[in-house]
Amino acid sequence: MELFSNQFSQEGNALVRFFEGELLRVEPYGIDALRVRSTRESSFSERKYALINVYNQESIIKIGEESATIKNGKITAEINKNGKITFKNDKDKVILEEKLELTPLKIPAREFKPYVGGKYEINMRFISNPNEKIFGMGQYQQPFLDIKGCVLELSHRNSQASVPFMVSSLNYGFLWNVPAIGEVSFGKNITQWNAKMGDTIDYVIIAGDTPKEIEEKYMSITGKPPMMPDYALGFWQSKLRYQTRDELVDVAREYKKRNIPLSVIVCDFFHWPHQGDWKFDTDYFPDPKSMVKELNEMGTELMVSVWPTVEFESENFDYMKRRGMLIKNHRGPENHMVCVAPAVFYDATNPEARKFVWETIKKNYYDIGIKTFWLDEAEPEFMLYDYDNHKYYLGDCLEVGNIYPLTYAQNFYEGMKSEGQENIVNLIRCAWAGSQRYGALVWSGDIMPTFDALKCQIRAGLNMAMSGIGWWTTDIGGFDSGYPDDKDYRELVVRWFEYATFCPVLRMHGYRMPYIPAKEGATGAGQCFSGSPNEIWSYGDEAYEIMKDYIFLRERIKPYVKSLMQEAHEIGTPPMRPLFYDYPSDDVAWNIDDEYMFGDSLLVAPIMELGQREREVYLPKGSTWIDVYTGNEYKGGIVIGCEAPIDRIPLFITKNGKLKKEIFNK
Repeated sequence: MELFSNQFSQEGNALVRFFEGELLRVEPYGIDALRVRSTRESSFSERKYALINVYNQESIIKIGEESATIKNGKITAEINKNGKITFKNDKDKVILEEKLELTPLKIPAREFKPYVGGKYEINMRFISNPNEKIFGMGQYQQPFLDIKGCVLELSHRNSQASVPFMVSSLNYGFLWNVPAIGEVSFGKNITQWNAKMGDTIDYVIIAGDTPKEIEEKYMSITGKPPMMPDYALGFWQSKLRYQTRDELVDVAREYKKRNIPLSVIVCDFFHWPHQGDWKFDTDYFPDPKSMVKELNEMGTELMVSVWPTVEFESENFDYMKRRGMLIKNHRGPENHMVCVAPAVFYDATNPEARKFVWETIKKNYYDIGIKTFWLDEAEPEFMLYDYDNHKYYLGDCLEVGNIYPLTYAQNFYEGMKSEGQENIVNLIRCAWAGSQRYGALVWSGDIMPTFDALKCQIRAGLNMAMSGIGWWTTDIGGFDSGYPDDKDYRELVVRWFEYATFCPVLRMHGYRMPYIPAKEGATGAGQCFSGSPNEIWSYGDEAYEIMKDYIFLRERIKPYVKSLMQEAHEIGTPPMRPLFYDYPSDDVAWNIDDEYMFGDSLLVAPIMELGQREREVYLPKGSTWIDVYTGNEYKGGIVIGCEAPIDRIPLFITKNGKLKKEIFNK
């Protein structure tokens, strides 16, 4: 007994265990939540990564001869004499338990496998409940909402965003607060988290009675989004890419001429002389200040694409390289990607680099009236995803690489905030846990123009919401290819547009065929290829009329959408979410992955097959539902058949909710 009697101690409100070279610290962090850290170093780093400061934390700690417990509200952790942690809720039910295998297997729950010269590969193991359902973890291009049984790479790629927060059907949430490249396996026999490089295990576990309760507690410790600005609630127009000022402004003028409200128009990549100049090429975009002014007078905001790449020929390359503002390689030439020209990524984890980039952005964009930015290539998209080859200011990419999109969003948010701007939103192609607090509107990357891709987006968007990233959007019709004259593709665009009307942001974008090559011998912004037209009138009269009607429907429900954004800002609830979020006591709702709630008053059932003109819809228990097209009422807990002609997406409102059937009439 003496062997174990002095391994536990209390330090303030934290329970600490030191035994055989491992320092373990468990402390309250937020409401009904505990933060757990483990290291073989002599102390813990002060880095909070996804977390924000949380104050006035209290805990109840009891230390016995062979075990100790720490309690924060609804959650209690017990550490036994072997160091194994078991978590229980306020009903004394085990919600999560470390998997410690002693003799004969000798498999530790918390494993640090050392590298020569320092650092470790880390594994964290928990006992798996095979009946558990798991949601969240960010955006993966797969047709699963429940990710139990999945193995997920903890790294970012184009169209993949690793956001390591999950919500369990066993009434807990779990944040893996480690920005290292790695993997998680939600197996039937074990749940295992892996970090390829690091020195600390760091996670937060939250207890709650409903997914909504858990989600909102999580947002209170990682940050809530700012209020979405009013202009962002309408329709956004974009394509790859408007090549000149006249081309871009003429599109906005055409929307104005047709009396179609246009909230945002996007000036995409290669409007610059060189990547890393972060300014307009005035040969193609002369007098950009007056361009912004004219658009604003039409009621349209200009969003400008910004890439984190810096060409060797950029006017800023030499200075940034000398000052260590660029991501470095351990081996080989520093050439991270080639798009028109070789380039490297600026190091957004470096405070000096962030300061320099914002000062450049402010001078060339912000000061002429541009107040919203498209932060592309945010993973960052290395030419080869050789994570072990890259070195950041904060450490090796293997150890900290997943935090890049958070610091990229932070760069612009803090710069805009310093200018006194409120209600900040920037479109970005990737995110990590906590990105939401920096006004990150994530889109799902360069996805394919297929119905199968649409199915994946519906699940991906809901899992992003459960990960705390409530601002999310897609390229309507998919990004890569798509012929506007093709009949089947037109149907896909229409169905996607109908779905996008009930996403946080309604946004048209894509690289349409046939592509338009760059002019021979062109320089600056003229070096880059472009795509065919992608405006709503580009898809024929029938599609045009349908999409126009949905733009006006979006305008009519704007007050409702604004109220959802207010909820996200104030309490953290995402605008779109799975059915079980609002109906947790309905067992069937936990299995529905092709419908969702847009706020608490509107159920959306997208059409996801070519030629589909009807579908079944499950209406959850607990509400009376009204079909917005027929006015028919249904008591929840049933499946009904719905007609879905090409101009109709099945929609149901709650009888006593915030929306009325009349608003859906033309």
